[in-house]
Amino acid sequence: MIQRVKFVPPPTVPKNFFHVLRKRVDDYFQEGNLSPHANATMVIKTLSMFAIYLVPFFMILSLDLPLWTMWALTAIMGVGLAGIGLSVMHDANHGAYSSNKYINQILGFTLDLIGGSSTNWKVQHNILHHTYTNIPGLDEDIRERVIVRLSPEAKRYKIHWFQHYYAVFFYGFMTFTWVAYKDIMQYIQYAQTDMIKNKWFELFKLLMTKVLYYSYIFVLPLMVLDITWWQYLIGFVTMHYVAGMILAVIFQMAHVVEETSMPSPTEQGTIENLWAIHQLETTANFSNGNRILNWYAGGLNFQIEHHLFPKICHVHYTQISKIVKKTAEEYGLPYYQKKDLKEAMQSHLRLLKQLGRNTHAPAIHMH
Repeated sequence: MIQRVKFVPPPTVPKNFFHVLRKRVDDYFQEGNLSPHANATMVIKTLSMFAIYLVPFFMILSLDLPLWTMWALTAIMGVGLAGIGLSVMHDANHGAYSSNKYINQILGFTLDLIGGSSTNWKVQHNILHHTYTNIPGLDEDIRERVIVRLSPEAKRYKIHWFQHYYAVFFYGFMTFTWVAYKDIMQYIQYAQTDMIKNKWFELFKLLMTKVLYYSYIFVLPLMVLDITWWQYLIGFVTMHYVAGMILAVIFQMAHVVEETSMPSPTEQGTIENLWAIHQLETTANFSNGNRILNWYAGGLNFQIEHHLFPKICHVHYTQISKIVKKTAEEYGLPYYQKKDLKEAMQSHLRLLKQLGRNTHAPAIHMH
């Protein structure tokens, strides 16, 4: 069973911080007569992400292309696959894409159509990761793994001594494990809790969408293409490796860097902090001045804003980040920000080295 913890802020924590911040963000939208949901830019981005994924796929199926060209197109499909996850289904499954819940449900279901499980994702991401960010044992993004040690509470194996050399290579297999077996294992775990409703229906949906995915991504191409199964398998793995690498790197740069803390609950099952301040202390932004990344990454390089306001569409993060940073500074609170992807990656690798070679936790910020 999954442990639950409560946030109990001590007297020294500025309890009105989030109230003030939320009012300022609300005022920004009201004064500008803006919707916090998707705008025309977001719609164009949505169509673009699906095009990056689907156009190469139809080209592979319909054109008589050399093997190396098809292989290159599977890599482009990986970019589109990650883009759908970052920019479309992510906002939709947070309820941020539209004020209409049915539009969110439809676009959120795109995760199921590209091999994942929107039901599992909502539990892992919306409930566990966003509520218990960087809390060992609760946030599955830093859960214990044999290959990579991402938390000071995780068991340390001898192989972790070298993890800062090899970890990034294994990040590329993230989405491949999802479509292969992880979704089934997660469903079994989550179905034992009250976090999944209509358990039999969700199991049926999970199995049927897996059948649908493997039918169009594997069976159909092998029926129409004059290639061997192992040649197609290379392309399939390439697509998922590219997508997994993009997704994993963006996720890790946001939470597993040197400054961010990983506090453990007290024996009473509490985190002695305000939830919003906990988000500031466990989250970092990066490459906020990179327009290409801002467009492609679904605002996840503005991870602080996303964690504080997950129901606001990411196209607004660039503007509200100014409000968040200013308010955090006024209250003397951290606002971690790496200038570019290189700096964030270097910090991540240094932390991996630290976690691989000793059992000491990163600094835990207390008030």
